[in-house]
Amino acid sequence: MRAGLPMYDPPELRREVDLWWNGLADAFRREGIAGVPDRLDRDISFDALWSAPDLLFAQACGYPLMGEWAGHLQYVATPRYAAPGCDGSSYCSFLIVRADSPLGDIEALRGARCSINGRNSHSGFNALRAHIAPHARDGRFFGAIVVSGGHSESLAQIARGDADVAAIDCVTHALLSRCRPEAIAATRVVGRTGCAPGLPYVTRRGAGEDLVRRLRAGLERAFADPHLATVRDALLIAGLDTLATGSYQCMLDMQAAAHDRGYRELG
Repeated sequence: MRAGLPMYDPPELRREVDLWWNGLADAFRREGIAGVPDRLDRDISFDALWSAPDLLFAQACGYPLMGEWAGHLQYVATPRYAAPGCDGSSYCSFLIVRADSPLGDIEALRGARCSINGRNSHSGFNALRAHIAPHARDGRFFGAIVVSGGHSESLAQIARGDADVAAIDCVTHALLSRCRPEAIAATRVVGRTGCAPGLPYVTRRGAGEDLVRRLRAGLERAFADPHLATVRDALLIAGLDTLATGSYQCMLDMQAAAHDRGYRELG
C-alpha cells in the first residue's frame, strides 16, 4: 500500500511530517486497517501517487479531486490549519510580489510576469484565475506566465526577479514563514484570493465504505492524541472536518465563472 503527504512537506519539516505519519499510521492500524506502510512515498510524482491502484492515504488538491482526478480519488476528510488566511477548514492564496516591488493593487499587476506552480493547482492557478477574471480584457491580463512546478520555486522566482507575482497557498506561506523566513522576507503580500475548502485527505476510488470509515476513525484518533499535539502544532494542523464532497464544487464554479468571462487560460 502507498501513502503520501506531499502538499505541505518542505525538506525543513520532513522530520515533523514523518512523525505525523507515524501517528496516523499507528491510529489506522488500531482501527484494523491492514497493509499500512511504515513510511511515506516521496519517490514518485503527485500524479503517480494519486493514480496508484494501491493508494491507501494521501493529501491532494481539491481542484483535481473534482476535475481530472475525480475517477481516481475518494474523499476522506479535510484538515483545518492555524494559518493566516484560513477560516475553519477553508483557505485562500496570497498574492505575492517582491518586497521592493512597486506593484500593489490589481490594476498595477496588469502586464506583469506571473509564476504559477501548475495548471492543476487551485491555490496557484484556479483561484488566481477567478480573482483576475473580472479585470481581464479580451481574455488577457498578465504579460507572461511561467510554470515553476511548486509554490516554493514561485517565491524564489519572485525573489530573483524572474517573475513579478504569484498566488501562494496561505498554509504554505505560513509554514515557510517558520522554516524559511528569509524567503518570505524577500516578498510581500498585496492581496488574497477568495476562500475555498482546504486540501483534502483522500484514498483511492473504489476503496469501499468500510475503509473510508476506518480511515476517518483513525484520523479522529490521531487528531485527538495529546502525544501528537507538538507535531500538529509544528505543522499548523488545528483540527479535522468531514465535508460533503460537493463543498469542493465551488472550485469548478470559479473555473466556470472565469470561462464565462472569456478568461480560460491565465494569461
